[in-house]
Amino acid sequence: MSTEFLVQLKGITKRFPGVVANHQVDLTLRPGEIHALLGENGSGKSTLMSVLTGLYRPDEGEIYIGGQRVHFRSPHDAIKAGVGMVHQHFKLVDTFTVAQNVILGDRRVPFIPSMSSIEEEIAQISSGYGLAVNPRAYVWHLSVGEKQRVEIIKMLYRGCSVLILDEPTAVLTIQESRQLFANIREMAAQGRTVVVITHKLHEVMEIADRVTVLCRGEAVATFERGGFSERDLALAMVGRDVVSKVEKPAARKKDVVLDLQDVYALNDLGRLGLRSISLTVYGGEILGIAGVAGNGQRELSEVVTGLRPVIRGHILMDGVEMSGEGPRGFIDRGVAHIPEDRLGAGLVPGLNAVDNLILKEYRRKMARGPFLDRRGAESNALDLIGRFGVRLSSLYNPVKYMSGGNLQRLLLAREISSEPRLIVAVYPVRGLDIAATEAVHRLLLEQRAQGTAVLLISEDLDEIFKLSDHIAVLFEGAVTGVLPAAGADAEEIGLLMMGSRKTEEQAV
Repeated sequence: MSTEFLVQLKGITKRFPGVVANHQVDLTLRPGEIHALLGENGSGKSTLMSVLTGLYRPDEGEIYIGGQRVHFRSPHDAIKAGVGMVHQHFKLVDTFTVAQNVILGDRRVPFIPSMSSIEEEIAQISSGYGLAVNPRAYVWHLSVGEKQRVEIIKMLYRGCSVLILDEPTAVLTIQESRQLFANIREMAAQGRTVVVITHKLHEVMEIADRVTVLCRGEAVATFERGGFSERDLALAMVGRDVVSKVEKPAARKKDVVLDLQDVYALNDLGRLGLRSISLTVYGGEILGIAGVAGNGQRELSEVVTGLRPVIRGHILMDGVEMSGEGPRGFIDRGVAHIPEDRLGAGLVPGLNAVDNLILKEYRRKMARGPFLDRRGAESNALDLIGRFGVRLSSLYNPVKYMSGGNLQRLLLAREISSEPRLIVAVYPVRGLDIAATEAVHRLLLEQRAQGTAVLLISEDLDEIFKLSDHIAVLFEGAVTGVLPAAGADAEEIGLLMMGSRKTEEQAV
Protein backbone atom coordinates (compact mmCIF):
# COMPACT_ATOMS: atom_id res chain seq x y z
CA MET A 1 0.00 0.00 0.00
CA SER A 2 1.34 3.44 -0.97
CA THR A 3 1.96 5.71 2.02
CA GLU A 4 2.17 8.97 0.06
CA PHE A 5 -1.11 10.16 1.51
CA LEU A 6 -1.24 8.15 4.70
CA VAL A 7 -2.59 10.76 7.15
CA GLN A 8 -1.85 10.43 10.84
CA LEU A 9 -3.11 12.61 13.65
CA LYS A 10 -1.28 11.92 16.89
CA GLY A 11 -2.37 13.19 20.29
CA ILE A 12 -4.45 16.07 18.90
CA THR A 13 -5.77 18.39 21.62
CA LYS A 14 -7.71 21.55 20.87
CA ARG A 15 -9.03 23.86 23.58
CA PHE A 16 -11.41 26.79 23.48
CA PRO A 17 -12.24 29.03 26.47
CA GLY A 18 -13.87 26.73 29.00
CA VAL A 19 -14.07 23.78 26.59
CA VAL A 20 -11.73 20.97 25.54
CA ALA A 21 -13.04 20.15 22.06
CA ASN A 22 -10.49 17.40 21.33
CA HIS A 23 -8.37 15.54 23.85
CA GLN A 24 -5.42 13.37 22.82
CA VAL A 25 -7.12 12.11 19.65
CA ASP A 26 -5.26 9.62 17.46
CA LEU A 27 -6.61 9.05 13.94
CA THR A 28 -5.13 7.32 10.91
CA LEU A 29 -6.53 7.79 7.40
CA ARG A 30 -5.25 5.29 4.87
CA PRO A 31 -4.86 5.89 1.13
CA GLY A 32 -7.70 4.34 -0.82
CA GLU A 33 -10.13 4.04 2.09
CA ILE A 34 -13.53 5.48 2.91
CA HIS A 35 -13.43 6.47 6.56
CA ALA A 36 -16.63 7.42 8.43
CA LEU A 37 -16.44 9.81 11.37
CA LEU A 38 -19.34 9.58 13.82
CA GLY A 39 -20.32 11.35 17.01
CA GLU A 40 -22.99 13.47 18.63
CA ASN A 41 -23.13 17.23 18.19
CA GLY A 42 -20.36 18.72 20.29
CA SER A 43 -18.31 15.51 20.23
CA GLY A 44 -15.43 17.21 18.41
CA LYS A 45 -15.78 15.82 14.87
CA SER A 46 -15.80 19.17 13.08
CA THR A 47 -13.07 20.56 15.32
CA LEU A 48 -10.81 17.58 14.61
CA MET A 49 -11.33 17.90 10.87
CA SER A 50 -10.84 21.67 11.09
CA VAL A 51 -7.45 20.98 12.67
CA LEU A 52 -6.60 18.58 9.85
CA THR A 53 -7.61 21.15 7.23
CA GLY A 54 -5.71 24.08 8.74
CA LEU A 55 -8.69 26.07 9.99
CA TYR A 56 -7.52 25.55 13.59
CA ARG A 57 -4.05 24.92 14.95
CA PRO A 58 -3.80 22.17 17.57
CA ASP A 59 -2.74 23.09 21.10
CA GLU A 60 -1.03 19.72 21.33
CA GLY A 61 -0.31 16.91 18.91
CA GLU A 62 1.14 16.35 15.46
CA ILE A 63 -0.09 15.81 11.90
CA TYR A 64 1.77 13.63 9.41
CA ILE A 65 1.16 13.12 5.69
CA GLY A 66 3.17 10.37 4.05
CA GLY A 67 5.36 10.11 7.13
CA GLN A 68 6.33 13.80 7.01
CA ARG A 69 5.19 16.12 9.75
CA VAL A 70 3.19 19.07 8.41
CA HIS A 71 2.22 22.43 9.89
CA PHE A 72 -0.88 23.95 8.30
CA ARG A 73 -1.18 27.67 8.91
CA SER A 74 -4.38 27.97 6.89
CA PRO A 75 -6.86 25.95 4.82
CA HIS A 76 -4.89 27.05 1.74
CA ASP A 77 -1.86 25.18 3.07
CA ALA A 78 -3.99 22.07 3.64
CA ILE A 79 -5.57 22.20 0.19
CA LYS A 80 -2.12 22.69 -1.34
CA ALA A 81 -1.09 19.52 0.49
CA GLY A 82 -4.15 17.74 -0.91
CA VAL A 83 -6.52 17.93 2.07
CA GLY A 84 -9.91 19.60 1.60
CA MET A 85 -13.14 19.71 3.59
CA VAL A 86 -16.75 20.60 2.90
CA HIS A 87 -17.83 22.19 6.19
CA GLN A 88 -21.26 22.01 7.77
CA HIS A 89 -21.40 25.82 7.79
CA PHE A 90 -20.51 26.84 4.27
CA LYS A 91 -17.67 29.20 3.44
CA LEU A 92 -18.94 30.86 0.28
CA VAL A 93 -19.20 34.47 -0.90
CA ASP A 94 -22.89 35.13 -1.51
CA THR A 95 -22.34 37.89 -4.09
CA PHE A 96 -20.07 35.70 -6.27
CA THR A 97 -21.20 33.15 -8.83
CA VAL A 98 -20.72 29.43 -8.36
CA ALA A 99 -17.74 29.42 -10.72
CA GLN A 100 -16.15 32.42 -8.99
CA ASN A 101 -16.48 30.68 -5.62
CA VAL A 102 -14.94 27.48 -6.96
CA ILE A 103 -11.80 29.23 -8.22
CA LEU A 104 -11.53 31.71 -5.35
CA GLY A 105 -8.06 31.38 -3.78
CA ASP A 106 -6.91 28.80 -6.33
CA ARG A 107 -3.47 30.02 -7.39
CA ARG A 108 -3.45 27.75 -10.42
CA VAL A 109 -5.99 30.03 -12.05
CA PRO A 110 -4.51 32.76 -14.30
CA PHE A 111 -4.79 36.41 -13.29
CA ILE A 112 -7.36 36.86 -16.06
CA PRO A 113 -9.22 33.54 -16.10
CA SER A 114 -11.29 32.15 -18.95
CA MET A 115 -14.59 31.91 -17.12
CA SER A 116 -16.34 30.09 -19.96
CA SER A 117 -13.85 27.19 -19.87
CA ILE A 118 -13.95 27.14 -16.05
CA GLU A 119 -17.75 27.06 -16.09
CA GLU A 120 -17.67 24.23 -18.61
CA GLU A 121 -15.28 22.21 -16.43
CA ILE A 122 -17.45 22.83 -13.36
CA ALA A 123 -20.53 21.73 -15.28
CA GLN A 124 -18.77 18.50 -16.25
CA ILE A 125 -17.79 17.81 -12.63
CA SER A 126 -21.27 18.58 -11.32
CA SER A 127 -22.85 16.38 -13.98
CA GLY A 128 -20.43 13.54 -13.37
CA TYR A 129 -21.13 13.45 -9.64
CA GLY A 130 -24.89 14.02 -9.78
CA LEU A 131 -24.50 17.47 -8.17
CA ALA A 132 -26.55 19.64 -10.50
CA VAL A 133 -25.81 23.34 -10.09
CA ASN A 134 -25.64 26.28 -12.49
CA PRO A 135 -22.02 27.59 -12.64
CA ARG A 136 -23.29 31.07 -13.52
CA ALA A 137 -25.81 31.33 -10.66
CA TYR A 138 -25.06 33.69 -7.78
CA VAL A 139 -24.67 31.93 -4.44
CA TRP A 140 -27.26 34.12 -2.73
CA HIS A 141 -29.84 32.68 -5.13
CA LEU A 142 -29.10 29.11 -4.03
CA SER A 143 -30.75 26.96 -1.41
CA VAL A 144 -28.75 25.52 1.48
CA GLY A 145 -28.54 22.18 -0.33
CA GLU A 146 -27.22 23.75 -3.50
CA LYS A 147 -24.58 25.64 -1.52
CA GLN A 148 -23.40 22.32 -0.12
CA ARG A 149 -23.00 21.02 -3.66
CA VAL A 150 -20.84 24.01 -4.57
CA GLU A 151 -18.53 23.21 -1.66
CA ILE A 152 -18.19 19.59 -2.80
CA ILE A 153 -17.51 20.66 -6.38
CA LYS A 154 -14.88 23.14 -5.15
CA MET A 155 -12.85 20.36 -3.54
CA LEU A 156 -13.26 18.05 -6.52
CA TYR A 157 -12.16 20.85 -8.88
CA ARG A 158 -8.96 21.30 -6.88
CA GLY A 159 -8.14 17.61 -7.02
CA CYS A 160 -7.88 16.97 -3.28
CA SER A 161 -6.34 13.61 -2.39
CA VAL A 162 -7.98 13.67 1.05
CA LEU A 163 -11.61 14.73 0.73
CA ILE A 164 -13.68 15.29 3.89
CA LEU A 165 -17.44 15.38 3.29
CA ASP A 166 -19.95 16.47 5.94
CA GLU A 167 -23.38 14.91 5.24
CA PRO A 168 -22.73 14.64 1.48
CA THR A 169 -25.99 12.86 0.54
CA ALA A 170 -28.37 15.16 2.39
CA VAL A 171 -29.36 16.86 -0.88
CA LEU A 172 -29.48 13.86 -3.20
CA THR A 173 -32.14 11.45 -4.41
CA ILE A 174 -31.64 7.71 -3.95
CA GLN A 175 -30.37 7.41 -7.51
CA GLU A 176 -27.98 10.36 -7.15
CA SER A 177 -26.71 9.03 -3.81
CA ARG A 178 -25.90 5.73 -5.47
CA GLN A 179 -24.01 7.58 -8.18
CA LEU A 180 -22.10 9.59 -5.59
CA PHE A 181 -21.24 6.40 -3.68
CA ALA A 182 -19.96 4.91 -6.92
CA ASN A 183 -17.76 7.96 -7.46
CA ILE A 184 -16.54 7.88 -3.86
CA ARG A 185 -15.56 4.24 -4.34
CA GLU A 186 -13.80 5.15 -7.59
CA MET A 187 -11.87 7.92 -5.85
CA ALA A 188 -10.84 5.48 -3.14
CA ALA A 189 -9.84 2.93 -5.77
CA GLN A 190 -7.56 5.57 -7.30
CA GLY A 191 -5.83 6.04 -3.94
CA ARG A 192 -7.77 9.01 -2.60
CA THR A 193 -8.88 9.07 1.03
CA VAL A 194 -12.51 10.01 1.61
CA VAL A 195 -13.73 10.93 5.09
CA VAL A 196 -17.51 10.93 5.41
CA ILE A 197 -19.09 12.65 8.39
CA THR A 198 -22.64 11.31 8.50
CA HIS A 199 -25.43 10.47 10.91
CA LYS A 200 -27.02 7.96 8.53
CA LEU A 201 -25.93 4.64 9.91
CA HIS A 202 -27.09 2.67 6.88
CA GLU A 203 -24.73 4.76 4.73
CA VAL A 204 -21.84 3.86 7.01
CA MET A 205 -22.79 0.20 6.70
CA GLU A 206 -22.85 0.53 2.91
CA ILE A 207 -19.69 2.47 2.11
CA ALA A 208 -17.31 2.76 5.09
CA ASP A 209 -14.11 0.73 5.20
CA ARG A 210 -13.44 1.97 8.72
CA VAL A 211 -15.37 4.01 11.30
CA THR A 212 -14.07 6.19 14.12
CA VAL A 213 -16.49 7.29 16.85
CA LEU A 214 -15.87 10.44 18.90
CA CYS A 215 -17.49 11.13 22.26
CA ARG A 216 -16.87 14.27 24.32
CA GLY A 217 -13.79 15.10 22.35
CA GLU A 218 -12.14 11.70 22.57
CA ALA A 219 -11.88 8.83 20.08
CA VAL A 220 -13.75 6.04 21.85
CA ALA A 221 -13.87 3.35 19.17
CA THR A 222 -12.60 2.41 15.72
CA PHE A 223 -14.32 -0.32 13.73
CA GLU A 224 -13.10 -2.21 10.66
CA ARG A 225 -15.50 -3.11 7.85
CA GLY A 226 -17.33 -6.33 8.65
CA GLY A 227 -16.71 -5.91 12.38
CA PHE A 228 -19.61 -3.62 13.36
CA SER A 229 -23.38 -3.30 13.18
CA GLU A 230 -25.68 -0.28 13.28
CA ARG A 231 -26.40 -1.08 16.91
CA ASP A 232 -22.68 -1.10 17.72
CA LEU A 233 -22.30 2.36 16.19
CA ALA A 234 -25.34 3.79 17.98
CA LEU A 235 -24.20 2.42 21.33
CA ALA A 236 -20.72 3.87 20.87
CA MET A 237 -22.16 7.28 19.92
CA VAL A 238 -24.85 7.79 22.57
CA GLY A 239 -24.40 4.92 24.99
CA ARG A 240 -27.82 3.42 24.33
CA ASP A 241 -30.03 2.01 21.60
CA VAL A 242 -31.59 4.63 19.34
CA VAL A 243 -34.98 4.24 17.72
CA SER A 244 -34.54 3.96 13.95
CA LYS A 245 -38.25 3.50 13.24
CA VAL A 246 -41.26 4.87 15.05
CA GLU A 247 -44.55 3.25 15.75
CA LYS A 248 -47.13 5.95 15.26
CA PRO A 249 -50.90 5.53 15.41
CA ALA A 250 -52.90 6.07 12.24
CA ALA A 251 -53.50 9.73 11.47
CA ARG A 252 -56.78 11.09 12.77
CA LYS A 253 -57.63 13.67 10.15
CA LYS A 254 -59.36 16.71 11.50
CA ASP A 255 -60.37 19.88 9.69
CA VAL A 256 -58.42 21.23 6.75
CA VAL A 257 -55.79 23.60 8.17
CA LEU A 258 -53.82 24.59 5.07
CA ASP A 259 -55.25 24.56 1.55
CA LEU A 260 -53.18 25.64 -1.46
CA GLN A 261 -55.18 26.12 -4.65
CA ASP A 262 -53.35 26.49 -7.98
CA VAL A 263 -50.54 28.58 -6.44
CA TYR A 264 -47.86 30.22 -8.57
CA ALA A 265 -44.89 32.18 -7.21
CA LEU A 266 -41.66 33.65 -8.55
CA ASN A 267 -38.18 32.68 -7.36
CA ASP A 268 -35.35 35.12 -6.59
CA LEU A 269 -34.43 35.31 -10.27
CA GLY A 270 -37.91 36.51 -11.20
CA ARG A 271 -38.84 33.22 -12.85
CA LEU A 272 -41.55 30.79 -11.88
CA GLY A 273 -40.48 28.98 -8.73
CA LEU A 274 -43.87 27.36 -8.03
CA ARG A 275 -46.24 26.16 -10.74
CA SER A 276 -49.87 25.29 -10.11
CA ILE A 277 -49.32 23.94 -6.59
CA SER A 278 -52.44 22.43 -5.05
CA LEU A 279 -52.00 20.73 -1.67
CA THR A 280 -54.09 20.12 1.42
CA VAL A 281 -52.77 19.62 4.94
CA TYR A 282 -55.12 18.38 7.67
CA GLY A 283 -54.87 18.78 11.40
CA GLY A 284 -53.38 15.68 13.01
CA GLU A 285 -51.29 14.59 10.03
CA ILE A 286 -47.86 15.16 8.53
CA LEU A 287 -47.56 15.91 4.83
CA GLY A 288 -44.00 15.29 3.68
CA ILE A 289 -42.56 17.25 0.75
CA ALA A 290 -39.80 15.34 -1.03
CA GLY A 291 -37.50 16.64 -3.75
CA VAL A 292 -33.94 17.50 -4.68
CA ALA A 293 -32.80 20.91 -3.43
CA GLY A 294 -33.69 23.81 -5.67
CA ASN A 295 -36.99 22.43 -7.00
CA GLY A 296 -39.32 24.84 -5.20
CA GLN A 297 -38.98 23.77 -1.57
CA ARG A 298 -37.75 27.14 -0.36
CA GLU A 299 -40.38 29.00 -2.36
CA LEU A 300 -43.12 26.73 -0.97
CA SER A 301 -42.01 27.21 2.63
CA GLU A 302 -41.83 30.99 2.17
CA VAL A 303 -45.22 31.18 0.47
CA VAL A 304 -47.02 29.37 3.31
CA THR A 305 -45.32 31.53 5.96
CA GLY A 306 -45.94 34.89 4.28
CA LEU A 307 -42.31 35.51 3.35
CA ARG A 308 -42.93 35.32 -0.42
CA PRO A 309 -45.95 36.68 -2.31
CA VAL A 310 -48.00 34.59 -4.72
CA ILE A 311 -48.73 35.85 -8.22
CA ARG A 312 -51.73 33.58 -8.71
CA GLY A 313 -53.84 31.16 -6.72
CA HIS A 314 -55.12 31.01 -3.17
CA ILE A 315 -53.71 30.15 0.26
CA LEU A 316 -56.34 29.32 2.85
CA MET A 317 -55.67 28.88 6.57
CA ASP A 318 -58.70 27.40 8.33
CA GLY A 319 -60.75 28.64 5.40
CA VAL A 320 -59.44 32.21 5.62
CA GLU A 321 -57.77 33.72 2.53
CA MET A 322 -54.14 34.50 3.31
CA SER A 323 -52.66 35.15 -0.13
CA GLY A 324 -52.01 38.84 0.49
CA GLU A 325 -50.77 38.51 4.07
CA GLY A 326 -47.22 39.01 5.31
CA PRO A 327 -45.36 37.02 7.99
CA ARG A 328 -47.16 38.67 10.90
CA GLY A 329 -50.53 37.72 9.47
CA PHE A 330 -49.48 34.08 9.19
CA ILE A 331 -48.06 34.11 12.72
CA ASP A 332 -51.33 35.50 14.04
CA ARG A 333 -53.21 32.69 12.26
CA GLY A 334 -51.09 30.10 14.09
CA VAL A 335 -48.31 29.25 11.63
CA ALA A 336 -45.01 28.14 13.17
CA HIS A 337 -41.89 28.10 11.00
CA ILE A 338 -38.73 26.02 11.41
CA PRO A 339 -36.56 27.34 8.54
CA GLU A 340 -33.72 25.46 6.88
CA ASP A 341 -31.13 27.95 8.14
CA ARG A 342 -31.68 27.71 11.88
CA LEU A 343 -28.97 30.21 12.80
CA GLY A 344 -29.56 32.69 10.00
CA ALA A 345 -33.33 32.77 9.45
CA GLY A 346 -34.68 31.06 12.59
CA LEU A 347 -32.62 32.63 15.35
CA VAL A 348 -30.56 35.78 15.77
CA PRO A 349 -26.96 34.62 16.39
CA GLY A 350 -25.89 37.65 18.42
CA LEU A 351 -28.89 37.61 20.76
CA ASN A 352 -29.15 35.44 23.85
CA ALA A 353 -31.65 32.65 24.50
CA VAL A 354 -34.05 34.89 26.44
CA ASP A 355 -34.40 37.38 23.59
CA ASN A 356 -34.60 34.70 20.88
CA LEU A 357 -37.41 32.92 22.71
CA ILE A 358 -39.64 36.03 22.80
CA LEU A 359 -39.09 37.21 19.23
CA LYS A 360 -42.59 36.20 18.08
CA GLU A 361 -44.54 36.81 21.30
CA TYR A 362 -43.12 39.97 22.81
CA ARG A 363 -45.93 42.14 21.40
CA ARG A 364 -48.68 40.10 23.05
CA LYS A 365 -47.17 38.44 26.12
CA MET A 366 -44.06 40.34 27.16
CA ALA A 367 -45.06 43.95 26.61
CA ARG A 368 -45.66 46.29 29.55
CA GLY A 369 -46.67 49.40 27.72
CA PRO A 370 -43.62 50.54 25.76
CA PHE A 371 -41.34 48.29 27.83
CA LEU A 372 -40.53 44.59 27.94
CA ASP A 373 -41.18 42.49 31.00
CA ARG A 374 -37.60 41.25 31.44
CA ARG A 375 -38.42 39.15 34.49
CA GLY A 376 -41.28 37.50 32.62
CA ALA A 377 -39.05 36.89 29.61
CA GLU A 378 -36.42 35.21 31.77
CA SER A 379 -39.05 33.06 33.50
CA ASN A 380 -40.43 32.08 30.07
CA ALA A 381 -36.95 31.12 28.88
CA LEU A 382 -36.22 28.98 31.94
CA ASP A 383 -39.54 27.17 31.52
CA LEU A 384 -39.04 26.41 27.82
CA ILE A 385 -35.40 25.40 28.22
CA GLY A 386 -36.43 22.92 30.91
CA ARG A 387 -39.40 21.54 28.95
CA PHE A 388 -37.50 21.07 25.72
CA GLY A 389 -34.21 19.86 27.18
CA VAL A 390 -32.07 22.71 25.81
CA ARG A 391 -28.52 22.63 27.15
CA LEU A 392 -26.65 25.93 27.35
CA SER A 393 -23.99 27.49 29.55
CA SER A 394 -25.89 30.72 30.24
CA LEU A 395 -29.22 32.31 29.40
CA TYR A 396 -27.39 35.45 28.36
CA ASN A 397 -24.64 34.11 26.07
CA PRO A 398 -25.19 34.67 22.32
CA VAL A 399 -26.86 31.59 20.87
CA LYS A 400 -24.24 31.35 18.11
CA TYR A 401 -22.06 29.45 20.58
CA MET A 402 -24.61 26.65 21.02
CA SER A 403 -24.39 23.29 19.24
CA GLY A 404 -26.65 22.54 16.27
CA GLY A 405 -28.87 20.17 18.25
CA ASN A 406 -29.46 22.67 21.04
CA LEU A 407 -30.09 25.48 18.56
CA GLN A 408 -32.80 23.36 16.96
CA ARG A 409 -34.34 22.53 20.34
CA LEU A 410 -34.37 26.24 21.19
CA LEU A 411 -36.06 27.06 17.90
CA LEU A 412 -38.63 24.29 18.37
CA ALA A 413 -39.29 25.47 21.92
CA ARG A 414 -40.20 28.93 20.66
CA GLU A 415 -42.33 27.74 17.76
CA ILE A 416 -44.18 24.90 19.51
CA SER A 417 -44.88 26.91 22.68
CA SER A 418 -47.09 29.21 20.61
CA GLU A 419 -49.55 26.28 20.24
CA PRO A 420 -49.60 26.50 16.43
CA ARG A 421 -52.25 25.27 14.05
CA LEU A 422 -49.61 24.53 11.40
CA ILE A 423 -45.88 23.78 11.68
CA VAL A 424 -43.79 24.33 8.56
CA ALA A 425 -40.62 22.31 9.23
CA VAL A 426 -37.87 22.70 6.61
CA TYR A 427 -35.03 20.15 6.88
CA PRO A 428 -35.54 20.10 10.67
CA VAL A 429 -32.73 17.63 11.45
CA ARG A 430 -30.09 18.66 8.91
CA GLY A 431 -26.64 18.38 10.47
CA LEU A 432 -27.93 16.86 13.73
CA ASP A 433 -26.65 13.67 15.32
CA ILE A 434 -28.91 10.66 15.80
CA ALA A 435 -29.86 11.51 19.40
CA ALA A 436 -30.84 15.10 18.51
CA THR A 437 -32.65 13.81 15.41
CA GLU A 438 -34.64 11.39 17.54
CA ALA A 439 -35.65 14.24 19.90
CA VAL A 440 -36.79 16.52 17.06
CA HIS A 441 -38.80 13.74 15.42
CA ARG A 442 -40.47 12.93 18.72
CA LEU A 443 -41.52 16.58 19.16
CA LEU A 444 -43.05 16.70 15.67
CA LEU A 445 -44.96 13.46 16.27
CA GLU A 446 -46.24 14.79 19.59
CA GLN A 447 -47.60 17.84 17.78
CA ARG A 448 -49.25 15.57 15.22
CA ALA A 449 -50.90 13.61 18.03
CA GLN A 450 -52.25 16.86 19.49
CA GLY A 451 -54.00 17.72 16.23
CA THR A 452 -51.47 20.11 14.74
CA ALA A 453 -50.95 20.06 10.98
CA VAL A 454 -47.31 19.56 9.95
CA LEU A 455 -45.80 20.39 6.56
CA LEU A 456 -42.44 18.58 6.55
CA ILE A 457 -39.98 19.56 3.82
CA SER A 458 -36.99 17.24 3.59
CA GLU A 459 -34.54 15.76 1.10
CA ASP A 460 -33.94 12.75 3.38
CA LEU A 461 -36.29 10.00 2.26
CA ASP A 462 -35.67 8.06 5.47
CA GLU A 463 -37.07 11.01 7.40
CA ILE A 464 -39.98 11.43 4.99
CA PHE A 465 -41.00 7.76 5.27
CA LYS A 466 -40.50 7.70 9.02
CA LEU A 467 -42.73 10.67 9.84
CA SER A 468 -45.14 11.37 6.99
CA ASP A 469 -48.71 10.22 6.50
CA HIS A 470 -48.71 11.38 2.87
CA ILE A 471 -45.86 12.37 0.55
CA ALA A 472 -45.94 15.04 -2.15
CA VAL A 473 -42.98 15.27 -4.54
CA LEU A 474 -41.71 18.51 -6.09
CA PHE A 475 -39.80 18.82 -9.34
CA GLU A 476 -39.04 22.19 -10.98
CA GLY A 477 -41.65 23.88 -8.82
CA ALA A 478 -44.52 21.52 -9.63
CA VAL A 479 -46.06 18.55 -7.83
CA THR A 480 -45.23 15.35 -9.71
CA GLY A 481 -47.15 13.08 -7.38
CA VAL A 482 -48.96 12.74 -4.04
CA LEU A 483 -49.28 9.32 -2.43
CA PRO A 484 -49.79 7.66 0.97
CA ALA A 485 -46.52 7.11 2.81
CA ALA A 486 -47.56 3.63 3.93
CA GLY A 487 -47.65 2.27 0.39
CA ALA A 488 -44.92 4.44 -1.13
CA ASP A 489 -41.96 2.86 -2.86
CA ALA A 490 -38.55 4.51 -2.50
CA GLU A 491 -37.65 3.87 -6.13
CA GLU A 492 -40.90 5.45 -7.29
CA ILE A 493 -40.32 8.50 -5.09
CA GLY A 494 -36.81 8.81 -6.50
CA LEU A 495 -38.17 8.80 -10.06
CA LEU A 496 -40.78 11.43 -9.16
CA MET A 497 -37.99 13.57 -7.70
CA MET A 498 -36.29 13.39 -11.11
CA GLY A 499 -39.39 14.59 -12.97
CA SER A 500 -41.36 11.42 -13.77
CA ARG A 501 -45.04 12.15 -13.14
CA LYS A 502 -47.72 9.87 -11.78
CA THR A 503 -50.48 9.29 -14.28
CA GLU A 504 -53.21 8.50 -11.79
CA GLU A 505 -54.69 11.02 -9.43
CA GLN A 506 -54.09 10.43 -5.76
CA ALA A 507 -55.52 13.00 -3.41
CA VAL A 508 -54.16 13.70 0.02
